[in-house]
This record gives sequence, structure tokens and C-alpha cells, in this order.
Amino acid sequence: MVSSSLILAALAAVASAAPRACKAPPALILPKVGGDTQLPAPATNLRVKKIALGHGIQNYTCASPDAEPAATGALAVLYDVTSLFPGTRRTGVSQQAWDALPSTVLHGQALPLNVLEGSQFGADASTPFPAPADLAVPDAAAKFLGHHFFDAAGVPVFDLAEAGLQAAVKKDAGVPAPADADKGPLGTGAVAWLKLDDNGKGRSKGLATVFRVVTAGGNPQACGSVGEGTQSVPYATYYWFYG
Repeated sequence: MVSSSLILAALAAVASAAPRACKAPPALILPKVGGDTQLPAPATNLRVKKIALGHGIQNYTCASPDAEPAATGALAVLYDVTSLFPGTRRTGVSQQAWDALPSTVLHGQALPLNVLEGSQFGADASTPFPAPADLAVPDAAAKFLGHHFFDAAGVPVFDLAEAGLQAAVKKDAGVPAPADADKGPLGTGAVAWLKLDDNGKGRSKGLATVFRVVTAGGNPQACGSVGEGTQSVPYATYYWFYG
């Protein structure tokens, strides 16, 4: 007869040899702006391909001091923060750090653009982007992912070169940023949250929808305070890419 002590020892050995259950990856749930008006949800057949932190400028033109600023595009460098999402095993940051990251970068990092000499924030139109570089963030690093820009036809483009993905988009919906959103270094307010869809011109690759959420800064100054001409306003935000 086998002794009970031997049976217990065998069971302990089996238990120690059994594979440990892996922690399930976090549910990547798109943030909500709050209030009664929300952005439309992504299509159910799409999944998150990447989450990027975008840091750059929103550009505007004032036709006269009495005019309203007209948006003329944006320039931003995109950094891959997918692995920093709270709850991600080993690499996830705290929810507090995640929520604050756009503001942390906006106020704590220099613009990742070739700023024109004599300009506070305006970028060199011919070569706006410096050599690719990763972004150091508190307790982590975000890998360079690509660029956001408007092409010669005024089409918003997201070129995620490091992931082999691209989106040429048009605006589908927008809602104002929360009232307590970071107003940016100029104190002008945070740009709206947006849902952007593929524009149907066949230029997108692997992506169908882009969301701009958790915005910080980017709204223009009044034309009366800057006068006629162009202005560039720093901003940072999360871009969620679905495909």
C-alpha cells in the first residue's frame, strides 16, 4: 500500500510542475469624454492595432484681426505607447500616470519638430521632422512610431512607418474636450476629441479608424491677439488606431 505521505508528495510535485495561469491582457477600452455627448463607438469588426502618443503643433491662419482662426493642419511625432496601457503585464504604467501622460509630455518635453529660427512653435515646412528618436517618459520609454501630417491636398495622414500601417482619413465626428482638460502652454484650451475614418481613396494600409482622445492644448489664440497670419499651437494627445 502506498503511504499517504508519498501521495501528498507526488501531488505537490505535480502542482509545482503545472504551468502557471498567465495574466490576461487588459481590455483596451477607448476613453469617454464624459457628459451626454460621446464619440461614436468603433465598428465591432475592428480591433485596436496601436495606441500612440502624439506630440506636435496645430496650425491656424488668421485672415484678419477680426476673423476667426481657420485650421490649416497639424504636425506631430507619434510614439508607441500600446505596451504602457495600465494593466499590461510588466510594462503597464499606473492609471494616474497614463491619464497624465499627454500633459506630462506637452509641458515637460521640447517639441519634437524642426522649429523655425525666430519662431516660438512654427515648424520648417520643408523638413518639419528631425531624425526619428524614442521618447523618455516617467519610468518608461515610448518607441518612435511615425508621423502625423496633412498632405498637399489637405488630407490628414497618419504614417505609422515602424508598424507598416497608414491611415488617410476624414472627420466623422467630434466632441469638445472635457472642461478640465489641459489648456496647454498658451492657455488656449484643448482641441476636440475626434473620430476619423478612412477617406476611401485607397491610401490607408491596415487601418480603418483613428480616434483622437485625451487632448491637451492645441486650440488657437484669438486673431485679435496675434493679428493677421499664421500661428502654431503645441498639443499632445492619444491616438487610438483601429483596423
